[in-house]
Amino acid sequence: MRTRTHPRPRIARALAVPRPLIALALAAGSLLPAASAAAEPSAKAAGGIGVRLLEAPTNRADDPRARTYIVDHLLPGTTISRRIEVSNSTDKPQRIALYPAAARISDDGFEFAAGRTANELTSWAEVDPPVLELAAGTDSFVTATIQVPPRASAGERYGVIWAEASAPDSDQNVIIINRVGVRMYLSIGAGGEPPTAFRIDDVVAGRTIDGQPYLRASVTNTGKRALDLNGTAALSEGPGGLSTGQVPVPDGTTVGLGRSTRVTVPFDRALPDGPWTARLTLASGTVHKVRTVRVTFPAGPGERRLKGERSSLLPVVLMAGGVGAVAAVALSLVAARRRQRYRPRRGGQESRDGDRDGQS
Repeated sequence: MRTRTHPRPRIARALAVPRPLIALALAAGSLLPAASAAAEPSAKAAGGIGVRLLEAPTNRADDPRARTYIVDHLLPGTTISRRIEVSNSTDKPQRIALYPAAARISDDGFEFAAGRTANELTSWAEVDPPVLELAAGTDSFVTATIQVPPRASAGERYGVIWAEASAPDSDQNVIIINRVGVRMYLSIGAGGEPPTAFRIDDVVAGRTIDGQPYLRASVTNTGKRALDLNGTAALSEGPGGLSTGQVPVPDGTTVGLGRSTRVTVPFDRALPDGPWTARLTLASGTVHKVRTVRVTFPAGPGERRLKGERSSLLPVVLMAGGVGAVAAVALSLVAARRRQRYRPRRGGQESRDGDRDGQS
């Protein structure tokens, strides 16, 4: 086993310039170096073990997910390999076991199975070598290989390549002190890759009990691949022409096929109620969506539901006009429904209020 000593802290390596192109002949095509770390939350403070995916397919050079996780679409019978760096930033030697284990996506997001629980994807995967002996402050490399059977059925599978450090306790029993890993999102099937798509539904402007304003949006996965959402939110055209900078959307939100989730973006407590123009930009991989609405945060704890600029103006009309305005609105709605009943249907279909696609 070859190890290398690095005096620099772990974060410096994660932010370093990517290594030169690694030329490998694989059944799934060429690979390029991955640029970011891919550790899952665990008892990291106890062990200081890190993992980093080093390769991604060249046809996913613009996909940030493929540089963090093992993300691919493969034909049945295909074999792929990925190199993973494993590091020990502690001041003690570590024995590290490497293995695939099952995962799934539920309404709560990406969930890791306990221990070495297996599923169909893990039966196709292996790690070489399966054990590393790393001295303090060193790192080494392992190769994860996935062999898809020729008769594998179509669909997306999930798993994790784990690096697990363990040490004996005072009674010489083995205890786990750290487990970090690289997720796997593997789509199997003939033809092209299934589409990645989602929509941003209702937007809510709210304020917490302690006075912090926030935006919350419902997001639905309308495609055929799981999502890992990231993005930004910004407020502009506020009171006195105020605007905010780009506020990051909290990372780590995974949405399974056909599932929905809520994304919440907090803002500074000193923010005025508004009104504001809110621009929410969300992305999963190379797919982006933008939703723009006019919002006003409630003065106290609670939420105000919005469906775009048109619907957000309705409460203002009602308050300004009183009972007369209510009656006028009601009569106009009745008249509109009668006209709609006799109006011929058109072939086209308009998009939802406030929705539009965009590239960022």
